[in-house]
Amino acid sequence: MPFWRARAILGSVLVFLCLGARAAVAAQSAPAASPAPAALPTPDATRVQKSAYGTMSAVDKSLSAVAMKTREGQRLAWKFPPRVIAQIVENFKVGDPMIVIYRQISGSEKRVTAVAFPGSAATPIYVNTTGERVTVRTSPMVEGACGRPEAEPISESILPADGLAEVPEACWCCAVIGESCTPGNKSGNGRAFLVSCFK
Repeated sequence: MPFWRARAILGSVLVFLCLGARAAVAAQSAPAASPAPAALPTPDATRVQKSAYGTMSAVDKSLSAVAMKTREGQRLAWKFPPRVIAQIVENFKVGDPMIVIYRQISGSEKRVTAVAFPGSAATPIYVNTTGERVTVRTSPMVEGACGRPEAEPISESILPADGLAEVPEACWCCAVIGESCTPGNKSGNGRAFLVSCFK
């Protein structure tokens, strides 16, 4: 794809990105979030975890954004901090497989946990590009699924800013220092860049 066309796609898609969001998807309007119930919601109810699978179709340092084409043929654009964009530009190219793991914060806001490039490493490698220390927690699967409360043992380690770690366990999550999280993400061989960590 010519550079001018890739930039045009990124530019047109980014028009719809939510201002102030640390990372957002632009493809189609999401329905408005329903009012919160009277009882306190669980973290899973307020921050639904999702993943977008596809290939990288463009990257633009000046826009600090990456475009991808999903397996379903949808065109999405993601805005990342410059430190994440620098890693992508240095290590990957258009056409590489790409996974974006994100949390649905509200009906219109999506916040990225990590962007991964499967097959780019022989083992699961996680690079901390959040800009601060984070806690990485890992666990085995239970009945073929991550995020089960009975999953044990859980391993925990501190990953410094710009540090990297190999995750041999099947499931992982990351949290800011002093918080915890449930390892609900499935790990896979490749390199993943941590963008934001949550409970």
